[in-house]
Amino acid sequence: MSMKKKWKIRRVDVERGLILCASAMVVALALHQNSLNAEPQPLSLPGTAQVTAAQPAADTQETVVYYQDGQGYLVPVTRQMEKTDGVAKATLNMMVASAENDLSAARLGLKTTVPEGTTFDLDIRDGKARVDLSKEALSCISAEQEMLMVHSVAQTLCAFDSVEEVSFLFDGQQRSRLTYGTDVSGVFTGAQLNLESVETLSSAGANSVQLYFPSASGRLLVPVTRTVYSDADVATAMLELAKGPKQDSGLEPPLPKGCGVRSVKMKNGVVTVDFSKEFMDAAAGDNGVQTVRAILFTALQFPGVKKVEITVEGTPYTPPENAAATFLNQAQEIQTYYPGVIEID
Repeated sequence: MSMKKKWKIRRVDVERGLILCASAMVVALALHQNSLNAEPQPLSLPGTAQVTAAQPAADTQETVVYYQDGQGYLVPVTRQMEKTDGVAKATLNMMVASAENDLSAARLGLKTTVPEGTTFDLDIRDGKARVDLSKEALSCISAEQEMLMVHSVAQTLCAFDSVEEVSFLFDGQQRSRLTYGTDVSGVFTGAQLNLESVETLSSAGANSVQLYFPSASGRLLVPVTRTVYSDADVATAMLELAKGPKQDSGLEPPLPKGCGVRSVKMKNGVVTVDFSKEFMDAAAGDNGVQTVRAILFTALQFPGVKKVEITVEGTPYTPPENAAATFLNQAQEIQTYYPGVIEID
């Protein structure tokens, strides 16, 4: 014997349904009206990208944040942030792992360097910064992570003109070493960032220069410190830059294949670097932008250098207009011209 199931519909349920339907109709009409009033959007043709770089607001300022890339290098990135009196501490907070910070770093193909939940107590006096990291900073899971955390904090603070050296406390206490053996007993400076390994242990006559190499994707310039056994001057740096990064470094040569340095001259603060004819092949990639920037930032590290001029076989070279960058690895530019590319392993 089959039984038919009867549904009883209450009056209140009918009224609720009618109210929901009416509400949905109002929302739909509003959205339709907004679409009619909206400005027409530009079309992106295949193989092109139409983007508009946001202009910095009057109430923002630049700051340099150090992240890590997939190769274990520390990479400085220039970011915009709201103007604040505590800009150094606010900059450090941008390096702490969190949903927001991790996403901001990932958009650049990078990662944050400080464990989640870490807070900072910062005191800066007479060029010396003492930073106290909360107990969460002791939760690093490897010696590499400890090293990246410590050096990224030191580099970020030393990027400020008011800081020459950095000392560390952890959870209010001085420590000689961290859990995985990282030495934090001394003071840290902004020198020797991403130091290359050397085959000889001899330090006699050794100097160092900082070189800038493009990352594998070409989106970023990565500073590398190289040990040299000659004068640490702009001529040495240009010759080392032409040699390119070490094999298996994960970095790219800044100069075209076969390109050599013919001469380096400096007069009245102007450095003129003359390259061989192969330099013109740099335009085949990004129009030579990263090549020119690698030369500029490498040369401008030396005191007294005010301007850099490039010649090719003695003929003046006119660089692309967008190659002249005041700040290294500007976040807004990277996201604008290289959207959606991620380098994280």
